[in-house]
Formats: sequence, C-alpha cells, structure tokens
Amino acid sequence: MIASGQSLPEPPRCIADIMALAGNHPPVRTAVVHPCDAASLGGAIAAAKHGLIEPVLVGPEARIRAAADAAALDIARFQIVPGEHSHVAAAEACRLARTGDVGAVMKGSLHTDELLGAVVNRDSGLRTDRRMSHIFIFEVPDYPRLLLVSDAAIIIAPDLAAKKDIVQNAIDCAIALGISQPRVAVLAAVETVHPAMSATIDAASLAKMAHRGQIVGGLVDGPLAFDNAISPAAVAAKHIVSEVAGNADVLIAPDIEAGNMIAKQLTYFSGALSAGIVIGARVPIILTSRADDELTRLASCAAALLVAGHQRLKPPR
Repeated sequence: MIASGQSLPEPPRCIADIMALAGNHPPVRTAVVHPCDAASLGGAIAAAKHGLIEPVLVGPEARIRAAADAAALDIARFQIVPGEHSHVAAAEACRLARTGDVGAVMKGSLHTDELLGAVVNRDSGLRTDRRMSHIFIFEVPDYPRLLLVSDAAIIIAPDLAAKKDIVQNAIDCAIALGISQPRVAVLAAVETVHPAMSATIDAASLAKMAHRGQIVGGLVDGPLAFDNAISPAAVAAKHIVSEVAGNADVLIAPDIEAGNMIAKQLTYFSGALSAGIVIGARVPIILTSRADDELTRLASCAAALLVAGHQRLKPPR
C-alpha cells in the first residue's frame, strides 16, 4: 500500500524491468510438461539458472534423460515426475498444480491444444469461474511503456462475457507486473459506437462495466481505434477526451485474428521483444514455442513468477 503523499513506484517500461522485478522473489516451482527436446529442456534450465523457476520435469523419464544427454544439459538436480505419454504428462502437471505442489505450468515439446485440453478438463483440469486467455507482453521500440495485447492465441471469437474475462485477466496480469492502474483500450476500427459494428458495442459495454465495478483494477475505455489507443497526436487531432486514449498499457483485440495480427506486426515490423502467458486458470501457464529465443522464454517465466505471486494473494475464483 502506498502511504499518503508517497509517489507511486515507476511502472515497468521494458522486459528487463520485468526480469529485475522477478528477481526480488523466490523462484516459482513449475511443472514443465513433456520436456523431451533440447529447446524445452534448455529453456527450463536457463530459467532455473536465472532464479525464475524451480523446474519439475513431467514426462517419460527415459526420453527426458536422452534429450538432456543429446544436448549436453545437466538435469541431475531437477525432480522428474514420470508420465508415459504427453497427454499423461499434461494431466499429471494439472494434478500437481491442483494440489499446490507447483505454482505454474510450462509447455514442453507437446502440442498446445494437448496441454490446454488437460487444463480445461472439467473434472481434472485447472478451471476457475473465469475464461482463460493469453496475454502478450511487448517491449515496443519508441513506446514509453510495456504494452500488453490480448487475446491473440486462445479464444477465437469472444462474446461480451468472454471479453469481460479477457479484460480482467489482462488487468490482473498488468498489476502483477507492477502497473498499478492499467489503462485498457478496447479496440475497434473506429472510436465511436456504430450499431452495425459489434466490436464497438462490446467495447462501449466493457467500458461501462468497468465504470460500474463489474471489471476492477484498471481504467477501461472503448471503442478506440489502434492509433487513438497509443498515439497522443492522434488523440489530439480527433479531440478525444479519455484517461486511456494515447497512453494505453493494454490493448484488447476484438477477436483472435485481429489480436494475432497486432502481435505479429509488433514483432516483425516493429522489432518488439515479447513474452507471453495464459492466465485465468488456477496457476499461470507458460506457452513456449520452438521459435522462441532465450530472452522470450526467460521473460515469460519472469511474468509467470510475478503472476503466480499475485494469484496467491488474490486467486481467480
């Protein structure tokens, strides 16, 4: 809690800030699911060396050890929890999370849908009352703060109820990363409500839901076009009055196609650095890709550590 008259802490501006903030916390014990190749094993080991996670390797022991030997990786100090096949490993990782033995789950060398299938299982998964959503965390050149984008990976065509959860998940993630009152821009093609454009109606509804306390912890405004969300010059030119416009910390896409395009354009056109996690489950889920470099893997683990700590204080229902 900030004392009266005391200034708020400086919000994180870059991936390095997340790493530094995570360094102030003990590593989160993390189930690494089916880490049977050099990339997934190496990413987990690197994160452990940086003090971000304490890996628990879940999967077929012989294959995990063979992959480690082939890549000359030392896994002697890490616990291995046997799981004969990838789907068994995914279910076992969920069990470990449900019982509190781990505080995060990290994808190894299995398909994303196989891992998430175990996570969303109604009987044995990690569901809460909230929909799960993916959050990209970007360090964009020339943008003065971190920029979160959601959802670009999980919910294909979210309705208003799903968008409410996407927004709340993003706010919770931003707060865990040190952004005390995240500014959330709900995107559409235009900044006015148009009856024929459902994205604008959803955006306006989400803004009102935040105003009425149905979404908490952040400032939410919409509809806002992309330029109005991130450019003070565009806001001034269009005479938009908003606490969010031009200074967004979070961009909420109208659907998965728009979110995915935004994320990939930031990466490939703008050279943005990124991390990414899934929240809304009992524990944060680190969805790594074989194409991810080491910094992306480390930053994703750092974000998961911070979100896990936040969820221990305020778990999703």
